[in-house]
Parts: sequence; C-alpha cells; structure tokens
Amino acid sequence: MAHAAPVMRAPSRTSRTPDVFSDRTHRIAAWAVPVTLGLIYGYWVAANNRSGEAITGWNVLLGFVSAIVFAALWMGIHALAPHVIREVHALIWAAFAGCAFGFLYSETGASVLRSAGMGVAIGASTFGVLFYRYYTHEDAEGRRIR
Repeated sequence: MAHAAPVMRAPSRTSRTPDVFSDRTHRIAAWAVPVTLGLIYGYWVAANNRSGEAITGWNVLLGFVSAIVFAALWMGIHALAPHVIREVHALIWAAFAGCAFGFLYSETGASVLRSAGMGVAIGASTFGVLFYRYYTHEDAEGRRIR
C-alpha cells in the first residue's frame, strides 16, 4: 500500500505563532493582570501620598480606590481599544498612561503644572511607541499582519 509523502509547505505571511496557553489561562489572565497591576499602582499611589509618614486609614483607602479605578480602566480600555483604528488605539493607551503617571506624580507633592507636564511627556512617548507598533503590525482595518 502506497502512502503520499508528507509535503513541506512554506509558511504563509498570515500564519501566527502557536498559542501555548489554554482558554482557561487566558480567562484568568484577563482578570489577574489588571488586578495585579492595579494593586501595584494603588500601593505606589499610597506610598507617594504618605511620603514616609505613618500609614493612615485614608492612605489605605486612597490606595485601594486607586487600585480599583486603575484596574477598571485597564479592563475597559483593553476591551475597547482593539475595536478602533490604530491611531485611536494608540491614543487611548497613551492617554491612560499619561493620566496614570500624572496622578501618580502629583501624589509626591509636585506642582500641578509639573505633574501635568510629566503626564503629557509620558503620554506622548507612549503614543509614539504604540503608534509605531500598531502601524507596523496591523493593516488599515486593524487586522494583525505578523
């Protein structure tokens, strides 16, 4: 009985890397990543606000509220951003990064203008990096090409 020899096919340009994680792992990561980053951000905000003084109840509350808001915004942006064009996609993440950093910096006691300036600088650099990434890895409709 004769069998056909296996044929090596050239990889197509649309082939993606294999997904090594299960669907369950992706569902867990969809919650674990923003919650973990939110807790880190909330702790950082509370530490900046505290400025080395004693921990107070208001300080702990500020940390937890900051963590909840950060995680909720992260999940919202993560759900919304892939459905918009690449320019807006990069702009949404850049605005998030700039606002998050500006608020974090304002808790150190810096002036409002300095905090806003630092937030704008971080947002602008984030926009540049993400726009380049989305522009080189997506077509005009937002479909990944690599």
